Amino acid sequence: MRQSLDAVLAAISPVDQSLAPAGQAHIDNLTKPVGSLGRLEELALQLYLVQGGKPPVADPARVYTVAGDHGVVDEGVSPYPQEVTRQMVLNFLNGGAGINVLAKTAGAQLFVVDAGCKGPDFDAHPALIRGKVAQGTANLAKGPAMTREQCVDALLLGVDLADRAAADGVRVLGTGDMGIGNTTPSTALYCAYLGLDPQDMTGPGAGLDKAGVSRKTAVIRRALALHADVVGKGDALEILTALGGLEIACLAGLVLGGAKNRQMVCVDGFISSAASLAAWRLAPATADYTVLSHASAEPGHRMAMARMGKKPLLDLGFRLGEGTGAAIAMFLLRGAAAMYTDMASFASAGVSTAE
Repeated sequence: MRQSLDAVLAAISPVDQSLAPAGQAHIDNLTKPVGSLGRLEELALQLYLVQGGKPPVADPARVYTVAGDHGVVDEGVSPYPQEVTRQMVLNFLNGGAGINVLAKTAGAQLFVVDAGCKGPDFDAHPALIRGKVAQGTANLAKGPAMTREQCVDALLLGVDLADRAAADGVRVLGTGDMGIGNTTPSTALYCAYLGLDPQDMTGPGAGLDKAGVSRKTAVIRRALALHADVVGKGDALEILTALGGLEIACLAGLVLGGAKNRQMVCVDGFISSAASLAAWRLAPATADYTVLSHASAEPGHRMAMARMGKKPLLDLGFRLGEGTGAAIAMFLLRGAAAMYTDMASFASAGVSTAE
């Protein structure tokens, strides 16, 4: 399986920056002052480069909300019981969650993926993808969260999701997550990959009080100390194996697959950004294919994004996950593509250019 992952990594290449001048010239020749549509222009150019210098297209779009459980919940890092992961998957399938509403409003397809929920397989459903790698992760504060094989399997599951979407003509992907306790492994990954301090990065997640955040911080410190040798070596896959989650690894694979397939990837919030970070460390060129949808209300997210050299599109105070921010960002991508393809040029509109 490692050979399959290596083949994916080898197939990821940066966008062709030699195409940028032509794309930028087209954008600058639209009937507006240069740069007056701000980051929408940046998005349009990114889409243009991702899609190989063709007029950008933002549809069809698809969100994958990937679920998994975490052994570190035993450390009291979440105010919710682990059963909520499974209950929320059922809620997604019944159409009752935030991501259902926002994906539908955005005109994005939605699929729910079981990458590692505890319990038996869910009943068949048109929107469900069964991909259970394991019955959740082990407790990362007591040992590696996953085996190497489990981590690679979860990554390849994500690649397969991107490939399924590509086969269906999907041009834009969105990452979503569900997993009680998953801000803990995400925080640990930020600290391990970026050299950040748990004190600065650890937040309330699903609603911990001050004492709970302190406990969670201590658990992350303990995990980082336990896996200090792995962190010190800086091997991206080993770090993800030791400190990640099945849904996080799957989302990292989705980013890898999207980059391989030249699909744009709207990365959701705190957990999805940690997955994107893991993908970036595995294949730096993935940065060309991703956009961070929004700034999470989790306190460390802005710091991590700055270290990653990425600016979020939106700042709406979101901290739900599920792919909700990614769904909202898809509106902006659609607007960027329409601006590029549908606006008149100065010549076609008979409008005089600036002196």
